[in-house]
Amino acid sequence: MQNNLKTKDSLNIEFVGLMASLMAIVALSIDALLPALPDIAHDLNVTDPSKNQLLITMIFLGLGIGQLILGPLSDSYGRKPIIYAGFSLFVVASIICVSTQSFEWMIFGRILQGAGLAAPRTISISMVRDTYSGDYMARVMSIVVMVFILVPVVAPTLGQFLITFFDWHSIFNLNLIYGVLVIYWFWKKQPETLPKEKRSKLSVGLFVNGTKAFFKQKSAVVYTLVSGLITGSFMVYLSTSQYIFEEQYHLADLFPYIFASLAISIGFATFLNSALVMRFGMKAIAKTAALAFCAISILYVVIFYNGQNPDLSVLVMFFASQFIAIGFLFGNLRSLAMEPVGHIAGVGAAINGFLSTVMAVPIANYIGSFVSNSVLPLFIGFSVCGLLSVVLMFFSKEKTAPVAEAV
Repeated sequence: MQNNLKTKDSLNIEFVGLMASLMAIVALSIDALLPALPDIAHDLNVTDPSKNQLLITMIFLGLGIGQLILGPLSDSYGRKPIIYAGFSLFVVASIICVSTQSFEWMIFGRILQGAGLAAPRTISISMVRDTYSGDYMARVMSIVVMVFILVPVVAPTLGQFLITFFDWHSIFNLNLIYGVLVIYWFWKKQPETLPKEKRSKLSVGLFVNGTKAFFKQKSAVVYTLVSGLITGSFMVYLSTSQYIFEEQYHLADLFPYIFASLAISIGFATFLNSALVMRFGMKAIAKTAALAFCAISILYVVIFYNGQNPDLSVLVMFFASQFIAIGFLFGNLRSLAMEPVGHIAGVGAAINGFLSTVMAVPIANYIGSFVSNSVLPLFIGFSVCGLLSVVLMFFSKEKTAPVAEAV
């Protein structure tokens, strides 16, 4: 572990804001598009509403693939150059999305967008790991996630505003403008967190040995798997929320506000986590949150096993409770997975992000395919993922291998 890591209360507000803003480019690219899914499907002649989910889940596939490539590159060339390269790819992908008349090319563009956004998404986490360690790292990560969560609060409303006065193309244009502003801020203000003397020479051995080092850390593997299960659960909600509230509950006008209110519950939880993690520790909080996530989803299945949707207020209450648990899980799971692999932070973040995402995408697509006339399949999926998470966290012996260099 690097000796200059910050473990005490030395929070850099601008650093936290920058890392959150980098991650927020991803959130804006996903959540602002939600109200526009029917319009995009109509313009691109998509007749099967279930295919709309691909516009959300495929960007996550790109994120997973991109992380696996760009994370290790950042260990060799530094964090900042790879973020610039990833954002450039995002720009190209956005041009494809706004210019195509083909749904297949739109899907390709979304995958490419995700691959480019993997740089700010993953490397921002590596930069946090470069700078902080221990429970304080979890506190910083929670604050970053809390700021990051503010984007889903406003993004669907912003997307709805844009398609009301313009069209869905304007959402992609807004993403580009926001991204350029953040990258300019990043270029002007953020120093490199991985000095040249600590970089690894790019080679096949770097990734192979880094991968071996990652999988020797059992706790890193366990929390990566749990992160995949929880991310998959949340991705089901992201990809089906527009359909649930607009088609099942006939609340198209209220959808952005419902989505925003539920996003606030995650932000509230991450805010509490940033304060509580220093007192109780990230592992204890994560285990408690996993139990709560599991229990809430099982309770819904037991009460509404007949498949009839409850009153909107009841559904929102269950969603909010689930998302509070998720808010306590997100930052802590990533921090727990990264804690033993600080010596390979780029490769570690890449493997962690790749595995959790490639798990999450098929989970989301499979469960989402059953969400047609009822919300019940979504909560059944929550229950299964929650149970598996609890089993992994409570019944896996987390023996940590000795830390060794990856090259």
